[in-house]
Amino acid sequence: MSTKAKLKAYWTALYPQDDQSRLDRFLDTLTPYVNDINSTESDWYKDAVVYSLYVDLYNKNFNGLIAKLDYLSALGVTCLWLLPILDSPMRDAGFDIRNYDLIRHELLGLPADSTKQQQEESFSLFMAELQKRNLRVIFDFAANHTSEEHPWFVEAKKSNDNPHRDYYIWSKDTSLYGEARLLFKGMENSNWEPSGEDFFFHRFFSFQPDLNYRNPDVLVEMSKYLLYWQHIGVDGFRADAIPYLWKEAGTDCENLPNTHIIVKFFRAILDYVKPGTLLLAEACQQPAKVVEYMGNGDECHAAYHFPMMPMLYKAMAKHSFEPIKNILNTAVTPVIPESGQWFTFLRCHDELSLELVYVSEEDRKFIHESYCHDPEWDFRLGEGISARLANLMQFDDRRIGLAYSMMLSLPGTPVIYYGDEFGKENDEAYYREMIQLTGKNDTRFHVRGKIDWIKREAQLKQPETFQARVFNRIQQLLNVRKKHKAFGRGSIGFLEINNPDGTVNTTVLAYWRIYKDEKILIIQNLADIAQKVLTPTISGVLVDLLSIERPISTFLNLAPFEYRWYRMM
Repeated sequence: MSTKAKLKAYWTALYPQDDQSRLDRFLDTLTPYVNDINSTESDWYKDAVVYSLYVDLYNKNFNGLIAKLDYLSALGVTCLWLLPILDSPMRDAGFDIRNYDLIRHELLGLPADSTKQQQEESFSLFMAELQKRNLRVIFDFAANHTSEEHPWFVEAKKSNDNPHRDYYIWSKDTSLYGEARLLFKGMENSNWEPSGEDFFFHRFFSFQPDLNYRNPDVLVEMSKYLLYWQHIGVDGFRADAIPYLWKEAGTDCENLPNTHIIVKFFRAILDYVKPGTLLLAEACQQPAKVVEYMGNGDECHAAYHFPMMPMLYKAMAKHSFEPIKNILNTAVTPVIPESGQWFTFLRCHDELSLELVYVSEEDRKFIHESYCHDPEWDFRLGEGISARLANLMQFDDRRIGLAYSMMLSLPGTPVIYYGDEFGKENDEAYYREMIQLTGKNDTRFHVRGKIDWIKREAQLKQPETFQARVFNRIQQLLNVRKKHKAFGRGSIGFLEINNPDGTVNTTVLAYWRIYKDEKILIIQNLADIAQKVLTPTISGVLVDLLSIERPISTFLNLAPFEYRWYRMM
């Protein structure tokens, strides 16, 4: 079936009463752009090393970011994930989008009255600098909701018969969609917010009204925004909060069949114009549910493996490989489509999430007690921890190195959160500032904050500092990883490591990563005490990828939190 035929089929499934003339008119406008750029590497995301950042917090604006591109390339980064850059009142760090086809003018160094053409020209300069360094770029696209300041919602509030009224969900009965869980428990009291004589529906903050995809005009207009940025040259989109797109009475309004059809439509419309534009699912669900957002290779290309992240922390806290083996068991994490990929991370712009949708109450309690070292880091009444990696690991570069060793060598595409490469700490001043600005006590502001590059560069120049030790560990791992496709594409085979008496050592996590002729062995001590173990028997020569000063003999003596990467020759 052609891509155009797929689009028509999806449309019919969503809007059986529509005669498709609206869709035909939309597709006719795309004819000049179809396949204007041929993608020669449609699965580039499998080999990527992604770096996530806020442009303004990272280094003031896009010019500041350009000044750090060589630093990022040297670190080992191949793709930038720009956290929200679109026009926004910034009450939710930019996820409350006011205009989907405008970048915040201050990020581009332009005045508030700059034209759209000026914005495009300025952003194109940034894109050109990326291309010089073979760097790709993706950014956030919040498809579920807008800001209350979006022109559509401003119009929608004016009257019940306004043309944009039906772009959102309105009701006088707040029991509608009563089964939908309250996502921002502790920060919001309801999914309904009063406006005039009616209420509008929202799954996140009350200033972020949900879009109504029952209205086909909404699907068309949101697709136009995706295509606009695709045409400008963006390599992909992080599809924010996609499990909630379609609402049905009598359901929890998550992961509904029509939600998947909307995602299929977005994927098909991007493929229709330029195949290879990444669609990355942000779906906070159990792995079996998340896999559904990759479909049969016809929805998102990739998805975050949210449950993997807390299991990395649990494994380190319990000094046991079982959490990792369990989460990657195919009974828990199903096999994904051949074109699919997991994206993995240690920290991000949000909390260390312990939502009960994908961790047990026992795990939530254990991880929270093990890592929430300050009560102020608590998020959503115990369902998360708002802290930077350095704070969680209590500023121990060995533990940070081990955490990165696991993330970078387990299956998936890794995401590095800005500043974690040198152990950036929680930003208390930024947290207080944002509470005053937003009126919300959102503890996630702890993990954001600005980078003082004069201070950080001075620290990185001194090898004995904590920051330099963390940076050197991560840079070494990243640059080794980039040389071996087995990390991003290969299979995994767990290996038991035995004690000298022949019993299995459960504190040592070991596995093979295999892709074509590459075979890489990873051995990691999850414990805070040294381990003496038997060297695994293999039919080949092991070459140490991280050091040439550790000869292999009958026994391996692993220091606390030590990790080793070998290639079998």
